[in-house]
Amino acid sequence: MAARVLDGAAVASQIRAEVAPAVAAFTAKAGRPPGLGIVLVGENPASEVYVRNKLKSAGEAGLMAELTRLPATASLADLLGVVDQLNRSEKHDGILVQSPLPDAMGHDAERRVFDVVRADKDVDGFHPTNVGYLVQNRATLVACTPSGVIEILERSGIPIAGARALVIGRSDIVGKPMALLLLHRHATVTVAHSRTVDLPKLATEADILVAAIGRPGFVTQAFVKPGAAVIDVGINRLDTRAAVEKMFPGDPARLAAFERRGSMIVGDVHPNVADIAGALTPVPGGVGPLTIALLLRNTLRAAETRVGRAG
Repeated sequence: MAARVLDGAAVASQIRAEVAPAVAAFTAKAGRPPGLGIVLVGENPASEVYVRNKLKSAGEAGLMAELTRLPATASLADLLGVVDQLNRSEKHDGILVQSPLPDAMGHDAERRVFDVVRADKDVDGFHPTNVGYLVQNRATLVACTPSGVIEILERSGIPIAGARALVIGRSDIVGKPMALLLLHRHATVTVAHSRTVDLPKLATEADILVAAIGRPGFVTQAFVKPGAAVIDVGINRLDTRAAVEKMFPGDPARLAAFERRGSMIVGDVHPNVADIAGALTPVPGGVGPLTIALLLRNTLRAAETRVGRAG
């Protein structure tokens, strides 16, 4: 039996519908909408799409969202200067600096940015203070993608408490906060990564499998316990025919789709996992829409906290 498809777009619509009246109430009380400042450095095509979607969704939800662009040649000091302006702005409740940053800014540029964004405006949930609150299970602003995974699990009726959960990936952005959120909901959590010994065998013990390793089609049927819930966080672009043929050998329909578009978006989970899993998020249309919905909710929460503290 094919896996149940977990519709991230539908869950995201539910969250946006819940956020909209709260945004209207905040706007009526504060005399202004919640404000989000987005910073985009360079012209990464994927980042352009993500930022455009975030701005569109924020506007539809009634938020004030502004984009500041910096050229790829901008220095880290230039970027930190923009962040400082947003930190001091009274109309911006949330700050998001779109990743990835240009390589020329240095290998630790993103972490340095996370460190200087005001914790109460950190709608990405990456500031050390917010990460510390998450460890103690008392965070208000939590990383959007892992929060979205929890939302789709809970709203789809997939039990977390008592489940064995495996997170493949240990990044600060997804893997680590994902593990903590599952742990706080009483799952027994294992974090795996590229150096985990006998990873497929370990994965087959998981009732909930979250793939966030950034490798197209990495998770195959050999990784999946029959009936498990598989959450695919990966977003990978296949740009060559050879890459598509390697992932989908003997699949003329996918090759034809690639030829029409010139590229193909796939996740970290091979689609044939659907033949074994009990539930599976698609790519696209799974976790991606949830990330944006949780960004809107975080911005609202940041605004409510700031206005409540001022009042």
